[in-house]
Amino acid sequence: MMLDPRALRIDPSFVERRILDFISEQVSAAGLKGGIVAVSGGLDSSVTLALSAKALGGNRVRALMMPEQGLTSESDITDALEVAEMFGVTCDVVDITSVIRAIYSALPNYDPQDLISAGNVKARVRMIINYYYANRLGKMVIGSSNKSELLTGYFTKYGDGAADLFPLADLYKTQVRQLARHLGLPRRIIEKVPTAGLWPGQSDEGELGVKYELLDLILLGWERGMSVESVAEELG
Repeated sequence: MMLDPRALRIDPSFVERRILDFISEQVSAAGLKGGIVAVSGGLDSSVTLALSAKALGGNRVRALMMPEQGLTSESDITDALEVAEMFGVTCDVVDITSVIRAIYSALPNYDPQDLISAGNVKARVRMIINYYYANRLGKMVIGSSNKSELLTGYFTKYGDGAADLFPLADLYKTQVRQLARHLGLPRRIIEKVPTAGLWPGQSDEGELGVKYELLDLILLGWERGMSVESVAEELG
């Protein structure tokens, strides 16, 4: 059987070293002072922040937590701040509620029931703030998208899909979890339900319609050139 969960196992020490070198080399080649990482209190952004801080030094990284009133939980803010503190990074909390509401109020055809259109506005507002900080501080925007999201197109174009480099781009979601354990991130963050925080109750797996553990094996089969029928037969 080619599509066994063991096929997704990584050597976390090796992967960490490769990613640290990648981040360091890219920032140096660009002649910039460090990195900007948008954090949510979730798995991917926490791993990205940890790796960025280890590669560049915590004093050269700025984390941005961008909550929305009535949607972002206090526990997510606390988790984001805790990870920043763990790796010696300053984290600015920038409330984006007023900006989002101003955009909605300016739209003649704004429909709050259109969750995807409204939600993508939030992701793009975060992108604008990321790049304001990047321009202001002379730093590079370091994105948190992983391979599972990029291969399925599960990201907001010009939102979380806009960054200068993606250190996790060759790691499936389940592999990011392995790396998170190696980095010593809190268990509650590693096991947290993945969400982009775009509307109440939104979750990655709910929208994708599949658990990451299965999705990653499907994508692995596709990457290995297996036929749809073979993947379906192996994974039931």
